[in-house]
Amino acid sequence: MIIAVDGPAASGKGTIARALAAHFGLLHLDTGLLYRAVALNLLATGGDPESEFAAARACDISQIDLADPELKSEAIGGVASRISSYPLVREALIARQKNFAAQPGGAVLDGRDIGTVIAPHADAKLYVTASPEIRARRRHAELGDAASFDHVLADVLARDARDSERAAAPLVRAPDADLLDTSDLTISAAVQRAVALVEARTGRR
Repeated sequence: MIIAVDGPAASGKGTIARALAAHFGLLHLDTGLLYRAVALNLLATGGDPESEFAAARACDISQIDLADPELKSEAIGGVASRISSYPLVREALIARQKNFAAQPGGAVLDGRDIGTVIAPHADAKLYVTASPEIRARRRHAELGDAASFDHVLADVLARDARDSERAAAPLVRAPDADLLDTSDLTISAAVQRAVALVEARTGRR
């Protein structure tokens, strides 16, 4: 069984995807970490994030530990958001993601183009979203006093624009994806709703 979970930044898709993987006994891949790993590699080698070719050269991430907490930093996230729009970068990472999805037994993948590009034939697809203000509040709570709320909201809106307007695999809701708006849901309620949606699609419990 393949479950595709897509959505914008801070929508809760990662938390939901991990919970779905645990519930259904599947492996999970946060595909955003791959782009963050490229960003980290790019900066570590002095590459220019504004250069698609430099970003493409940084796509050999075999030496990057995907558990490195630095990958979760705002600085890396900002660079990852920019380089993820480059077709050469997406092309370099697509095989790894498709292979993960195709492994025996299935998998849960979350990102921004899982249900449309990576696993268009997924057994269940969720599009997880929330209002920009709610997502900015969540991100601001994570950062604490490191940034103002207005700055975080502006960053969320900028990322939304980059993700949805890029030419290569833009963030869109797949026609057959179930919408899950987490704006007014607790984590527990959002996970319960996600599990119910997948069960309804697959008949698997």
